[in-house]
Amino acid sequence: MNKTPINSPKESIWSRITYSNGFVYILIAPLFLVLFGYVVYPFYQTFLQSFSGDDPFFSYKKFFDLASPANLEALWTSLYISVISVICCAIVGVTMAFLLERYDFPGRRLLSILVLVPMALPPLVGVLSFTFLYGESGIFPRAFQHLFGLDQVPFSLKGIWGVIVVHTFTMYTYFYLTASAAIKGLDPALEEAATSLGAGRIRIWTKVILPMLTPSIVASSLLVFMISMASYTAPLMFGVERTMTMQIYLSRTNGNLDMAATQSMILSFVSISFLLLMRWYQNRRNYQNLSKGVSIHRSEVSSRGMKIAASAASFTGTLILILPIFVLVLISFSVDGAWKTQILPTEYTMSHYVALFTDERTWRPIWNSIQMGVVATIGNIIFGVAAAYAMIRLNFKGKTLLDILIMVPWALPGTVVAVNLIAAFSTENVFAFNQVLIGTFWILPLAYFIRHLPLVFRSTSASLVQLDQSIEEASRGLGATWWYTFRRIVVPLTFTGILAGTLLALVQSIGEFVASILIYSSSTIPLSVAIFQKLYSFKFGTACAYGVLQICLILIVLIISEKLSKGSAGSAI
Repeated sequence: MNKTPINSPKESIWSRITYSNGFVYILIAPLFLVLFGYVVYPFYQTFLQSFSGDDPFFSYKKFFDLASPANLEALWTSLYISVISVICCAIVGVTMAFLLERYDFPGRRLLSILVLVPMALPPLVGVLSFTFLYGESGIFPRAFQHLFGLDQVPFSLKGIWGVIVVHTFTMYTYFYLTASAAIKGLDPALEEAATSLGAGRIRIWTKVILPMLTPSIVASSLLVFMISMASYTAPLMFGVERTMTMQIYLSRTNGNLDMAATQSMILSFVSISFLLLMRWYQNRRNYQNLSKGVSIHRSEVSSRGMKIAASAASFTGTLILILPIFVLVLISFSVDGAWKTQILPTEYTMSHYVALFTDERTWRPIWNSIQMGVVATIGNIIFGVAAAYAMIRLNFKGKTLLDILIMVPWALPGTVVAVNLIAAFSTENVFAFNQVLIGTFWILPLAYFIRHLPLVFRSTSASLVQLDQSIEEASRGLGATWWYTFRRIVVPLTFTGILAGTLLALVQSIGEFVASILIYSSSTIPLSVAIFQKLYSFKFGTACAYGVLQICLILIVLIISEKLSKGSAGSAI
């Protein structure tokens, strides 16, 4: 009897086992069912609702009505803020990556650690800290007003540029991380060759370095654009009412669900279009480095003047980076209602931190966020790992569709995801097990699950791509079952990627605010919404104590991930 060798290119043990008895479709059927029930179906319900009424196009006509341009202004403002945020974050992030990876100067090591501090700030907490520092009633504007005896503060962060400044500070890390990884892999021979051919520094930057950084810049641009379009807290805190997320929230709270659905569909169209545009731009050229040289080593700054300038810049940068966390910690000890017109709080107390763990009403939002975050993350692990395995290891019809369905929530702002869930689960249906989910505990974990599924999927996929399939084939050839191979070989060898995505999803769930504000109930108030409520009750001390706790939870999660993955989880994230 003829047997095909294990290493045959036509048929391997793996293909014979997995494709028999419809194994592939048994594995992927639950994936498609979950994605259809909780991504496609809610999106479809929102689409239908946007065309409801006697005139199906009434909401769209109202949106584009030039006589009432509020919605068009909101669309333009959101696009403007997002594009400028991408440009500013790219300038700051790529410049910081280039300086810290290419040059060695006094203060570089400390700055290279602190440069990632904004990643520990949840969006709401980050905006809160900037408001206390640079807002109209912030510490620095008040300090200058008192110092120079002015009637009004000389400056303050407000309006569109306040939003852009906050976006730049909190989002440049996406460019920094990807650009740093790319710069480490650049071959110095490329620059040396360009220099020998007479190219100047500007030409080398534009023709050699930046093109090689294009994949990382495109990926970061996409992420920053999506997050900026979904931004709700910064426009709210800095008085920018005409943004798409603000309009969706106002329509939802005013009971105009048809307009909220229409605004959500238009915002989804813009976000998905930008996703497709950036992927097209990235794929139209080849950016692969074919050289065999070694990576760049840092150049030490030798000029005395440059060393002094670098030290001063490092000190300033360090101060700017740690101030947001420092001011949160300071105000978290202030007495609620006692800080009014003073530059700094004058009365301090430990009662806020005592209440976090002793007062049931204060502790409840913390426990809610932990519970809902864990539930959502467990779902992310199960379906994210299964989807990644199916995409990388199996061949089946509908592979491209599965990839698109998983990544769609990544392109959708949190407000859109919330509106989709409201449209789909305000009534009983089979995907809710004939229950109304709106107003229950499960609606928030479901929203977190949908939003953060791509994180686990992408990080696991990256690890699976690097895992040689012959290892699994050898295990199966020795008689191991598929489940034993998956459990004892695949999972341990891809643990770093799974862990990175899992912890990132957990961190994002604990700090999620944009979707939560639309669908929470009085019994399921998450930590981020509690911070928001305390802030608007002028309980600044309690709000900041919540914020410090949230930062501590995130830092604990990240430290655990580094320990378990032996320092490689951070790079995977």
